[in-house]
Amino acid sequence: MNGSAQPAPAQAAAGPTGPTVSGTAVPGAGLSGVTANGAGVSGAGVSGAGPSSAGVSGVPAGALPPQSASGVPVPQGPGASAPQGPGVPPSGPGAPVPPAPGAPLPSASAASPASGASGVTGGTGVSGVRFDRPSEPDEYALQAPDPRVAAEAAVVVETAQVCVACRAGRVDDDGYCENCGHAQPRERDHMELESGPLAAVSDRGLRHHRNEDAFGLGRTALPDGSPALVAIVCDGVSSATRPDDASLAASKTARESLLAALPQGTHPQQAMHEAIVAASYAVNALADEPATAREHAPHQNAPACTLVGSIVTPGLLVVGWVGDSRAYWVPADRSSPPARLTEDDSWAAQMVAAGLMSEAEAYADERAHAITGWLGADAYELEPHTASFKPDRPGVVVVCTDGLWNYAEAAEEMAEILPPDASARPLHSARVLVGHALDGGGHDNVTVAVVPFPAPAQGAGSA
Repeated sequence: MNGSAQPAPAQAAAGPTGPTVSGTAVPGAGLSGVTANGAGVSGAGVSGAGPSSAGVSGVPAGALPPQSASGVPVPQGPGASAPQGPGVPPSGPGAPVPPAPGAPLPSASAASPASGASGVTGGTGVSGVRFDRPSEPDEYALQAPDPRVAAEAAVVVETAQVCVACRAGRVDDDGYCENCGHAQPRERDHMELESGPLAAVSDRGLRHHRNEDAFGLGRTALPDGSPALVAIVCDGVSSATRPDDASLAASKTARESLLAALPQGTHPQQAMHEAIVAASYAVNALADEPATAREHAPHQNAPACTLVGSIVTPGLLVVGWVGDSRAYWVPADRSSPPARLTEDDSWAAQMVAAGLMSEAEAYADERAHAITGWLGADAYELEPHTASFKPDRPGVVVVCTDGLWNYAEAAEEMAEILPPDASARPLHSARVLVGHALDGGGHDNVTVAVVPFPAPAQGAGSA
């Protein structure tokens, strides 16, 4: 089987028509006992290496066709043609036709010379060749693509986020570009919202790794049909646990509380007080953690944030706050003086109120921004502050965190950087104010809402 020479038997049986020829075995032709279509063929050792050695051991010498010098059978008869290459069976009118798939093969003794009954085909010893394999096509038809799969792939491509740096790569699930590796900004890093006549912008700033501020805007109608505008701004306390969750929960809860209470006839100032209390409960609920979490991180404190909000109606302006986020009044007529509408819950404000330090001295102290009031489970005591005003002229209410007013602390400074057309272009004005803080250093998160006063009539309706 490995092509090595096999010794011929000393005495070969003579065939019915002539003697056998023995000699050197053809390499690779020493196959004995091989079955073809279940019929055993014995004594198939090929002998004779040259053209004169045409006999096969156990096969009459006259049963084989004439062969060329290379051992290839020479076709005989009219119309016969030579094979095209080694190992190619003869073709032509006299060539044998392979049996149909599934038909029984002829026995070895009845095989024609061209079929290689002795295992010699094109000079290669191959025995037991089968012709009952089904024919195979030259090409296989591909299955048509499933249109549902193609549609799903198109949706994935359309909804994939594109990198903000290279504008070419797709952003993977962990927030990095697959093309350039650039980390993508998170959703809260920069937020903008315009709701009719009021708008708000929040930015992470230039030094913080995340944005811990949040805001909520809304429009509704009072029972008499007059419009009411609502703006809430919250600043997460960075020294507390999960400050971003605290600000988001407080702003969302306070907004929903106001939009639910005002249409029912609740006085705006009372509605603001109730909204701050509801926001406090929402932040307190964040402190309810499993005991195992406290065991693994016993140093963590309760989530906390500050809150400032405003309600604007056609004739009334209401503000409410806890902490050091502020609200400013800037009249449309800049010849009239602006005003700050809130008082900080901070160490500096307490020093000024007690007459112990001037405002300039207090805010220059490193303890100035230490807050004395906030929303959270570990707050000393919740004391919501509310105030109502009735301005006699149109203007704008600026509701912001300390990330902005640190760069425009006095009301006059805030009025100076606020664009004159703030009532008509609230979103543009909010962007200008945030840009001012970023140009100043952006050391903190910056959030501001711009609300025109009085509330325009087209602001009626729920939002």
